[in-house]
Amino acid sequence: MKLVILKIFLVLTILINGIDAKLKLKAGTPHVFIPQHRPFADSLMKKLKVKSGFGINIFARNVCGARMLAVTIDSTVLVTCPDEGQIIALKDTTNDGVADKINIIVDNIQGVHGVEVYKENIYLATSRSIWLIKKEGDTYTLPELIIDDLPPGGQHPNRTLGIGPDKKLYISIGSECNACIEDNQEHATIIKMDLDGKNRTIHAKGLRNTIGFDWHPETGQLWGMDQGSDNRGDTLPPEELNLIEEGRDYGWPFVFGKWKIDPILGLPAKRKMSGTDYLLSTTPSVMEYRAHNSPVGFVFYNGEQFPAYYKNGAFITFRGSWNRRIPEGYKVVFLKFNKEKPAQFEDFIKGFLIENKTAQFGRLSGIEVLPDGSLIFCDDSNGMIYRVFYRK
Repeated sequence: MKLVILKIFLVLTILINGIDAKLKLKAGTPHVFIPQHRPFADSLMKKLKVKSGFGINIFARNVCGARMLAVTIDSTVLVTCPDEGQIIALKDTTNDGVADKINIIVDNIQGVHGVEVYKENIYLATSRSIWLIKKEGDTYTLPELIIDDLPPGGQHPNRTLGIGPDKKLYISIGSECNACIEDNQEHATIIKMDLDGKNRTIHAKGLRNTIGFDWHPETGQLWGMDQGSDNRGDTLPPEELNLIEEGRDYGWPFVFGKWKIDPILGLPAKRKMSGTDYLLSTTPSVMEYRAHNSPVGFVFYNGEQFPAYYKNGAFITFRGSWNRRIPEGYKVVFLKFNKEKPAQFEDFIKGFLIENKTAQFGRLSGIEVLPDGSLIFCDDSNGMIYRVFYRK
């Protein structure tokens, strides 16, 4: 009976969504507005608004095109620099919240983007390859190539890595296009494999570009923010928060959000099931955020420095929009979890958009929690790494 009611609901949803989406698309003609870039200046720090009780300082500056972050057991911060092909190691040896020891540990892997640490090993990802670096005493081995046949980059070449509670290596593979039917089944997925690259499978599909993902510290569930398709107007489609479970299809490119149909593509013409059954075969998002904010970094907070309110919630960096009339994003957002379920998004750090939202001095990317419980995140446009701490 419940399935019948759900199917009736979805039939109505298809009809209503189709009309509503076309009206919104017609009213919301795609716009391009790119805020002008401003170089970092110390005076701009005053523009930043941080949640009450927190402080922010510069952990490191002029770190190439600092993109993604990882933290080793000894509190060394690893930063990827894709254009330079480098991995930079930063360490705060004086415990004053500022990196004072800087080393280049890799300088020859062009396009290196994703980075993850497991025990003392470092995993790196480029568009098509995964590399492993092992620590031997105080030095690192030369990078060892694990696999070199990831799908071509296309529109989304930036691969990210994570190692799950099951000790498997997870890799986000973005779509090759904005919105299309992919030829390679590994595009628009998260794949997983053994730590040596063997036994590779697709964990979940229909994910356009889930750069940021992480496992809940208590439940072990995998969560991530997916970037919606471009050129559907200022308000479509929303950025998606998904509970990413094995074997699920999250709908891209035909379905987004809670069973909303793409206003341009519609449902696939060649399908072996009804529109209702097709929608039922996809997994709806758990929550949505406003369109075109471009979520990148995603990390659960499991530190001890911040108040209990933040425990087991997630911090997300939004790199910022270009495909909407009024710019949004360019900030850090906190995702509050209540009883292991997401409850609400809250602005945590904002102010990178300046001059009446016509300019910006920060496009945010990687984010991680340091062992002392403070939070660090990157601005890949100015090579800045910021540290957020709680004022006790």
